[in-house]
Amino acid sequence: MDIAFTAEERAFREEVRQLLRVNMPPELRRKLAEGRKLSKHEKAAGVRILYRKGVPTWPKEYGGAGWTPVQYYIFTEEVRAFPAWTQFGYGESLVGPVIYTFGNEAQKKYYLPRIANAEDWWCQGFSEPGAGSDLASLRTRAVREGDHYIVNGQKTWTTWAQYADWIFCLVRTNAEAKKQQGISFLLVDVKTPGVTVRPIELISGGHEVNEIFFDNVRVPVDNLVGEENKGWGYAKFLLANERFSDAGVTSSKESIRRIKDLAARSCAGGAPLIDQASFREKIAAVEVQLKALEMTQLRVLANASKEQKGAQDPASSILKLKGAEIEQTIAELLMDVVGPYALPYRSEDQIEGNEPPIGPDWAATIAPGYFYSRAASIYSGSREIQKNIIAKAILGL
Repeated sequence: MDIAFTAEERAFREEVRQLLRVNMPPELRRKLAEGRKLSKHEKAAGVRILYRKGVPTWPKEYGGAGWTPVQYYIFTEEVRAFPAWTQFGYGESLVGPVIYTFGNEAQKKYYLPRIANAEDWWCQGFSEPGAGSDLASLRTRAVREGDHYIVNGQKTWTTWAQYADWIFCLVRTNAEAKKQQGISFLLVDVKTPGVTVRPIELISGGHEVNEIFFDNVRVPVDNLVGEENKGWGYAKFLLANERFSDAGVTSSKESIRRIKDLAARSCAGGAPLIDQASFREKIAAVEVQLKALEMTQLRVLANASKEQKGAQDPASSILKLKGAEIEQTIAELLMDVVGPYALPYRSEDQIEGNEPPIGPDWAATIAPGYFYSRAASIYSGSREIQKNIIAKAILGL
């Protein structure tokens, strides 16, 4: 496998670097480098800069940049290293591809430009109490009455719903069919009467996730994506995209660079941690695993053009599984580097992530990050689900 970049790809990398250097506000860069939280407005501003040539992962005909998989990989590497912010909810990465692959022309014309311009923040309404890893057991109902669906039920662990303008939901539209065959894919305006968003405070102290309640919510039938009762297939397509994005290679690379930098500093007057052979061995071990993951990701990228419309490489489950393990290992190494300084001060009424540190500024977000990384084995499909997919689709067991 030839992993050398072509002259055109190297020129593209420099083009991305120039875009970041010239256009990205220094304040956004500083906050991200320090691990601080950005506001919805700041995220939208940063994303609009990066989307000037189109949405990075979309085809040109739908407002995308039309980049090759390798170009997108280079773009992601440079953005993470800068750093800058690439995501405005889950419009670009999740629901957008579902809409332009399975949606009708009216849906494409209305929703896709608004996603591309960071106008609408989308959140994901999949998991429910009792229907997480076993997602097909969901119980949120949508009953058709004329030209509307009446939606009742609950979604949970809904990331960034506090910012959301829209939520894409899996709902049960046929209670008599087998559980995978009676599910539909609906687009719901969060401002619709009957929608209630409640925060869930995490062990990290952050408020990334929420629970959402639907109480007789009227959703136009025009907001149904694809065919009624065919939503399970669209969800599998979406989740495969999410698992691919969750490999986190570029983020892990930047985190390892940070670990090395921090470990080279003197801690509490003692010798730098990087001088310990055992610690260097831990770093080397995770770097080897990360390189193997990167090679797997590049193979998935290389195969992407060969997949038929709506299909995804089952190797995306390998990326999700191993990417989560590496993310958690890196979070543990950061805790080793920082020690007690990783714990930020928290007042009783704070539930967000901009708390002042008790030690150096760079240490304040490390313990919350470590706690949040525990969820990496669950979100986007649990570790057990990924192993089942790998066993069935790749190993043929």
